[in-house]
Amino acid sequence: MFSYVSLEERVPQDHPLRAIRKTVDEILHAMAKDFDGLYAKTGRPSVPPERLLRAALLQIFYTVRSERMLMEQMNYNLLFRWFVGLEMDEPVWNHAVFSKNRDRLLNQDVARAFFQRVLAQAKPHLSDEHFSVDGTLIEAWASQKSFQKKDGGDDEPGQFRGDKRSNETHASKTDPESRLYRKGNGQEAKLGYLGHVLMENRQGMIVDAMVTQADGSAERDAALLMLYRKWRNRRQRRKSGAMSVGADKAYDTRDFVATARTMNIRPHVAQNVKRSGGSAIDGRTSRHASYALSQSKRPLIEKVFGWMKQTGGMRKTKLRGLAKVGWQFLMTAAAFNLWRLPKLARAEV
Repeated sequence: MFSYVSLEERVPQDHPLRAIRKTVDEILHAMAKDFDGLYAKTGRPSVPPERLLRAALLQIFYTVRSERMLMEQMNYNLLFRWFVGLEMDEPVWNHAVFSKNRDRLLNQDVARAFFQRVLAQAKPHLSDEHFSVDGTLIEAWASQKSFQKKDGGDDEPGQFRGDKRSNETHASKTDPESRLYRKGNGQEAKLGYLGHVLMENRQGMIVDAMVTQADGSAERDAALLMLYRKWRNRRQRRKSGAMSVGADKAYDTRDFVATARTMNIRPHVAQNVKRSGGSAIDGRTSRHASYALSQSKRPLIEKVFGWMKQTGGMRKTKLRGLAKVGWQFLMTAAAFNLWRLPKLARAEV
């Protein structure tokens, strides 16, 4: 059977992926030199990194839960073929080959470079002074029964009812880098990682993202690291003026507030008056109108986490290990910005 209608003609002109694909084309063209070093010099031809990255974006946009299902969709979904760049009769990769090449080629460095180029496309719409920060729990691909004693002293592995368990004495046999963590009082402890996001307050776009192991101080440590990157970038561009960061009560500690102020960042942190010693935020900060404005903008970050978990599949990761989960989280953050970018462009016309 012959068809005289091309893939380009089959995709509607007003389809949301058209604007996204145009942006992705520009970014990948600029990253061509970075991809040249990823091609194998010997052996069988590998999957082109550009196509791997496009397919990974589709998996995020359309909440495809596995590589096997992604390859199945790629086989008969003409929209997916058009976005990735496959011809109508071009064979689709085996799901195992796709996963192996993705793990080998698309590392955190590639994800970070892609994320930064997406951010550069969105730069005209972003605030460079006012930010919000927060963290969320990413459930690990490991069961509670895999959380066993490190020395192997369990008489009945997987039977933990009534036993006291901690990250010092126990570890997951399935994903050793995950940690048992309780996000808040009254919530159950789960094996997972912590995902951290720095959001600018004007449009609610992600300007930095990272994943750490889950512990009590990881949210504040990651926030300070992302704020330092932003502060250093402004210094390199010789840009002066104070910055501000909104955060919830978990960030109301004297160390976090003092460190932020040394970088000329105003800590617009929600006051935790019930903590021992009182809140670290006093009238010097809370009396200004900008403090109330930052607190009103801060809930936008929950919409970011909602999209990343519901659409991007970050509620429970299917990858194991801090490096792989960090790559997935950063790519999902880039996909969120890509999805928002055409809407911002239309709103400002």
